[in-house]
Amino acid sequence: MPYKARSSVLAAAALSVLALSACGGGSDSASDSGMNLVSEGKLTVCSDIPYPPFEYEENGEYVGFDMDLVKEIASGMGLEASIQDVGFDGLQGGTVLAAGQCDLGASAMTITEERQKNLTFSDPYYDSLQSILVPEGSDITGIEDLAGKKVGVQQGTTGEAYARDNAADAEIISYPSDAELFPALQAGNVDAVLQDLPVNLGHTQEGAFTIAAKFETDESYGFAMAKNASEELVSGVNEQLAVLRDNGKYQEIYDKYFTE
Repeated sequence: MPYKARSSVLAAAALSVLALSACGGGSDSASDSGMNLVSEGKLTVCSDIPYPPFEYEENGEYVGFDMDLVKEIASGMGLEASIQDVGFDGLQGGTVLAAGQCDLGASAMTITEERQKNLTFSDPYYDSLQSILVPEGSDITGIEDLAGKKVGVQQGTTGEAYARDNAADAEIISYPSDAELFPALQAGNVDAVLQDLPVNLGHTQEGAFTIAAKFETDESYGFAMAKNASEELVSGVNEQLAVLRDNGKYQEIYDKYFTE
């Protein structure tokens, strides 16, 4: 039970911290006063789409684990969620948020010291693993087998950083998003893809592909806000995360997208 167990521990730990600062929550937090929102009455959310199961489009609507969470968070704050599709590089680098294009970044973004120089993160909401995806029958069974191979990664991600740090003898090829990354593996342009485990797991259902290896990297995702985001916005997001865990909605959404 790798995901649910780790997620539950994270949720419990985060809840105990959040409970100290939470002073309410739920639908009675209806005012956007002091949050300096891009659009009054709306929580404007930027995300790099598609990146299933966290964010993707289905029947003309943005859905996924992140999308469902931010919609609940917005609702709990008395706001309407408005989703925008943006490039990951500008989002994780902080430029999109600094420019005032959106209030919140929700894009399976790992909290790192480097990103915290330009962003303010919410409390963690998901604990992730890295992984290697290969075609069935591949001779790659671990990261040491990537030497001399072409390895696809998404640019600007912790998966790219992990590949460059731990597979120095591989040819690392960066792609803008998973929308280009997985097709590169399907076409044989790369021998393997190194990225977040849940995303790679989803691809095992789309053809003859398998997970060759998994890596625990102590990565936790957070929702990103501008470095100078108001305290009211940050505390409001964190408060709603705590409410969702407390009322069982977080687990309901988690179970919808992640199975054993």
